[in-house]
Amino acid sequence: MKSSYPIRSSILLLFAMLWLPLGQHEFLLDHWMKIGTYAIPFLLIAAFAFWEAPEPTRPLYHFRFLGLLLLIAYLVHQYEEHWIDLYGNYYAFYTFNNNFILSNLGQPEAATQPLTKAAVFMINTALVWLVGLLAILRSPRHLFPLIAMASIIVVNGLVHLLAGLVNWQYNPGLLTSVVLFVPLYFWFARYLLRSSPSYRKPLWGGILWALLAHVLMVGGLLAANWWELIPEGGYFALLVLWSLLPLALFRPAS
Repeated sequence: MKSSYPIRSSILLLFAMLWLPLGQHEFLLDHWMKIGTYAIPFLLIAAFAFWEAPEPTRPLYHFRFLGLLLLIAYLVHQYEEHWIDLYGNYYAFYTFNNNFILSNLGQPEAATQPLTKAAVFMINTALVWLVGLLAILRSPRHLFPLIAMASIIVVNGLVHLLAGLVNWQYNPGLLTSVVLFVPLYFWFARYLLRSSPSYRKPLWGGILWALLAHVLMVGGLLAANWWELIPEGGYFALLVLWSLLPLALFRPAS
């Protein structure tokens, strides 16, 4: 157990450096997705090191390989969503979704932008980076964080796909949703069920967790930045708590 203390301390340090006001926020709010993109080669090195682990420990590391693969897929998606989309637009998701939200609220000309760059940053670092890191570190002792990461991928991918079909237009992140997210999730679910049919219930639990995460994303955002029912910082705290929830769900019997 003592060997886990340095890992936990490193995780705390990582997210403290992301989230605490240490003079870096102005930079991170505009460039966080670039940090994720440049991390991809290093994560790939770690992923294939896990895949080629020695035979006695290979099953353990294969689940960590899957966690890294899911996180890498999401980082590629974040590149299209938030850095440069298919039309070469920078941070297109921020503008596209504010226009979408305001149009649905019947206030297309409103000066208030419900989706702030701080909200985009917190949603992606909590519900993606934090969940993805927990998925890697908890595997294979506790697989629900890994299932939660896969679930947030497929639900997000299907939201992009549905929005594209309803409006019959491209939205930032649609290509990687179709090419990466949906196929990757069904491959992952098939792999898990082949390992054991007992994962069927956690897989459905993961889908429910991811659906409610999207409800929290949108509902909490409007409660904080449109109706002003809660402070934006309270909304961010809820996102972090929801990201940590998979640690408490479907825990293996000790």
